[in-house]
Amino acid sequence: MAHISLVLPFALPVPEFAPDLIRALQAPALAALSSRTSERRYHPLDPKARVLPHELWIARALGLMRGLEPAVAASAMRGLGLDPQDGTWFVVNPTHIQIARTHLMMGDPRQLDLREDEGRALFDSALADFTEAGYDLRYGSADTWFMRADAWDDLHTASLDAAVGMNLTDWMPTGAQARAFRKLQNDVQVSWYTDPVNAAREARGQVPINSIWPWGGASSATEEATRLVASAQGKSMDRPAVLTHAVPGWLDALAGTRAATPSALLAGVDAAQAGQLLLVAGNAAAPAIAADWDGWLRAIQYLEAELFAPLLALLGKGRVQSLRLVLSHRDGHLELLTTPMAQRKFWRRPSLEALI
Repeated sequence: MAHISLVLPFALPVPEFAPDLIRALQAPALAALSSRTSERRYHPLDPKARVLPHELWIARALGLMRGLEPAVAASAMRGLGLDPQDGTWFVVNPTHIQIARTHLMMGDPRQLDLREDEGRALFDSALADFTEAGYDLRYGSADTWFMRADAWDDLHTASLDAAVGMNLTDWMPTGAQARAFRKLQNDVQVSWYTDPVNAAREARGQVPINSIWPWGGASSATEEATRLVASAQGKSMDRPAVLTHAVPGWLDALAGTRAATPSALLAGVDAAQAGQLLLVAGNAAAPAIAADWDGWLRAIQYLEAELFAPLLALLGKGRVQSLRLVLSHRDGHLELLTTPMAQRKFWRRPSLEALI
């Protein structure tokens, strides 16, 4: 039987609106999964972390950490058919930065609708700036590129989603090479200012792609060091099989299966048998980031039908040995563990109150 970890970014209601959202939510399967449990624990995000709670949880589960920073670039490259060799690589996301009244702010990249041809053209345009500065740049997908910067080992970065909607002054990369990044960022911004791609986007009423964001620095050497430390501590080094739906490009790159629908994430349950599955469904992220709580409710209702009800049925049939739910918002995550035995606790009335 499969052991499943289901990670749901932004599916934990924010405390100030949680009571109202829970009252409006009709999700009996989620209620059963979250109230009939053998473990329940809320984990506040470490204030020093410059990532989102679910990003930190996933990186730890996959053994892709460097301090408090997810070191995902090298593994994401392999997932997209690129060879990191022995270099230090960063994920580079093309993005849109806007000038607010008093500060710079980055919009949600999910709203950019960056097409493959646009991503390729912008990559080709920026390549000269990277090459001139002495950095190798590789194309992974429209919104996920990789740069080699071996001298940037001490650069401390924030994940793209952690910086979205925030004052960027507090989230810019720091360290000895931060100035080198800012110069490269400025050069790319100048190159893209008059780029035909952005002219066409603005003509269609879309925002321009006007900046880059590096994060997730990693190398094969750091991955090997992490494995050795885990081995010395007696921890398992086996990664779970990763299946994703509606997630950013870097996370899709880490997945063995990229599902078209949330329900398709469950296709690997029978094949897993006694294996470990890590499922990630990002449907709630965009409405939560936009504070669109009506949209958030619709996303959770959709997951109720597509994931929660089928998973509850699989537990009832004994085809899933354990289900760990990881629901997060910006400030922390809630972990709930349920099993077929826990679901037999009929005296526990199904309730969503565990999410408050």
